Amino acid sequence: MAHHGEAQSAESPKDFIHKMRIALKELRETSRWLKVSLRVPLTKALDQNEAMLRETDELIRIFFASIRTGQSKQTTK
Repeated sequence: MAHHGEAQSAESPKDFIHKMRIALKELRETSRWLKVSLRVPLTKALDQNEAMLRETDELIRIFFASIRTGQSKQTTK
């Protein structure tokens, strides 16, 4: 979530979109690792992994929507 903090202090709309894309990329990587951890149980806390995966997927949708909104605001100016 550090990248999201960076995006909050972006210097321009273009910078915001760039930083949110990086954050989205990191979330997708996290999602992949969580899916691997569910397939190859590396921990006994599978319920926690499933909850983290759901939250990660929700954040991916939120970040994607934020990027899309930022892009639409750029094109309307």
